[in-house]
Amino acid sequence: MTIDKDTVTRIASLARIKVREEEKEAWAKELDGILGWIDQLNEVDTGHVAPLTSVVETALPMRDDRITDGHCPNEILANAPAQAAGFFVVPKVVE
Repeated sequence: MTIDKDTVTRIASLARIKVREEEKEAWAKELDGILGWIDQLNEVDTGHVAPLTSVVETALPMRDDRITDGHCPNEILANAPAQAAGFFVVPKVVE
């Protein structure tokens, strides 16, 4: 696919990018080069390569899924603007 000045104008319009008329030819060459690289990548046979998310085989450490109260109610309530009996006090929003 060859990129011309009209295509650059359309892409710039869709991307909401202001491109001056004298820059359009340079942009066309740059985008054409990028598409050329993509064509080169499409020529590589990757049918035998398994999909992966990282090149390093790692396992994330897991913790027990237990419900707790955090064991620090005083620290949790320390930044509360208002509290009563160990709970947050919030303004009434429904009459």
